[in-house]
Amino acid sequence: MAVDSVTSSPLGPPKSEKDFKALQFIEEMTRNTDQVQETVLGEILSRNSETEYLKRFDLAGATDRETFKSKVPVVTYEDLQPEIQRIANGDRSPILSSHPISEFLTSSGTSAGERKLMPTIHEELDRRTLLYSLLMPVMNLYVPDLDKGKGLYFLFIKAEAKTPGGLVARPVLTSYYKSEHFKTRPYDPFNVYTSPNEAILCADSFQSMYTQMLCGLIMRKEVLRVGAVFASGLLRAIRFLQLNWRELSQDIASGTLNSKITDPSLKECMSKLLKPDQELAEFIEKECEGENWESIITRIWPNTKYLEVIVTGAMAQYIPTLDFYSGGLPKACTMYASSECYFGLNLKPMCDPSEVSYTIMPNMAYFEFMRHVPNAPPPSRHAPPRLVDLADLELGKEYELIITTYAGLCRYRVGDILQVTGFHNSAPQFRFVRRKNVLLSIDSDKTDEAELQKAIDNASLLLKEFNTSVVEYTSYGDTKSIPGHYVIYWELLVKDSANSPSHEVLNRCCLAMEESLNSVYRQGRVADNSIGPLEIRVVKNGTFEELMDYAISRGASINQYKVPRCVNFTPIMELLNSRVVSAHFSPSAPHWNPERRR
Repeated sequence: MAVDSVTSSPLGPPKSEKDFKALQFIEEMTRNTDQVQETVLGEILSRNSETEYLKRFDLAGATDRETFKSKVPVVTYEDLQPEIQRIANGDRSPILSSHPISEFLTSSGTSAGERKLMPTIHEELDRRTLLYSLLMPVMNLYVPDLDKGKGLYFLFIKAEAKTPGGLVARPVLTSYYKSEHFKTRPYDPFNVYTSPNEAILCADSFQSMYTQMLCGLIMRKEVLRVGAVFASGLLRAIRFLQLNWRELSQDIASGTLNSKITDPSLKECMSKLLKPDQELAEFIEKECEGENWESIITRIWPNTKYLEVIVTGAMAQYIPTLDFYSGGLPKACTMYASSECYFGLNLKPMCDPSEVSYTIMPNMAYFEFMRHVPNAPPPSRHAPPRLVDLADLELGKEYELIITTYAGLCRYRVGDILQVTGFHNSAPQFRFVRRKNVLLSIDSDKTDEAELQKAIDNASLLLKEFNTSVVEYTSYGDTKSIPGHYVIYWELLVKDSANSPSHEVLNRCCLAMEESLNSVYRQGRVADNSIGPLEIRVVKNGTFEELMDYAISRGASINQYKVPRCVNFTPIMELLNSRVVSAHFSPSAPHWNPERRR
């Protein structure tokens, strides 16, 4: 079968029989979306029919969609928290799942401000591994010869915790990297990493990063792609190189490992890889000592074809900085996943970040969607939401994702807002819009992450003529002042110190942000005087790396860490405020037209 009948591609047929089977599987799943979804729900309800949770709703053994939708309610994490806590405390009865809960997967620390415990079962690893196995066959359609080299991927684990009942609680990627599925994965020439398992599996983040970077430098000419889970993780690796290149080049020159690396398995592993190479050491020194970091990725790893990082949603703000360090390399977003469930993949991974759409694979879970209408009253038990099936979505509409999983989550609100951008066969494709949560609120105003990101983007346009960009940001609703006001912390990348933006320009950035915010906010500023002028506080370079280090020291996962877009925890506020180098305010009120009141 020619590849054009499997997945459209300008590059010709699949690279191997393995790729052919993977692409054929994608086609089968997406051509029969509704049938697959019906089968998945039937399997989930049948196997979990005797669980305490499902027995509450008197399904009487029914596995059809109509009965399920009419009797089982839509729930949030808070609704399930009592059951989850019982499992965490050691109750092994079939509460949510007929299969034993094997561990808890902890959500990202920035998801709604708390670390949630997601119960999972062992076979979910098979489903995650299956989705991973589809990524390279798709990528091979767009990028040739990926079997001729390696991937420099900065991957990390977190030291796991245990619940009172003895179950492991850890991030989903830590679970995967520590599993036999990953550790004993079969050799695949299209998916070889420079980082040995010992480096990825080292719990000490410094030792792990150091040895992963060292391996990447040693094998620099073999590297064909560079990546991390999130864009912020890759930028952290570049920052690590900036701070540690001297020690790394010394190791390469001498062929001996830095004494800070004390992990026995790492030392043994690196002893086989590290040999004296004066020429390479001198090359690294030459590239790094001048403090010119523009295009550093392509200078050190000249054969890199693309970056593989998540740059959708809140990660989009890292794109200019990634472009600076990579010389504008393509940025591939390959998959869409969470701690609750792995959802799907990007069938056009080399598209522009603004055009990324994910195709949900209907075999992963049972998916329903709640139409997202801004400012609509929230659903309740008395006015339950009308949910739409995966095969019945409308192009251009926004929906909130609801999942039912094999591990026992039933009609669970994930909190992601997705927009339907198209279809692959009968499977809808989605743009990730945002997490459904409010970041900032002083009075009746409500500013979410997408609005804040748009305001940052618009204000950043004023910095372009000064060759300056916003590297990182967070926000804070300062209600101690009267009236309260938004405080935005900016870390800037100034590429020409002789032409840095003036105090007046940064004041105008404050106003540009306010002009971009919603009408409720602007009414509060102009008419109601309930919100004070927006403030931008510029912090020293490296401040947000300190913020990440602090979060990691408190147990956050280096893989899943995302800079919180709103902060109020006192130690974090103290850290940020101690690094402020200048403060700026809107010089005037934004425009607001009372006739637009609704």
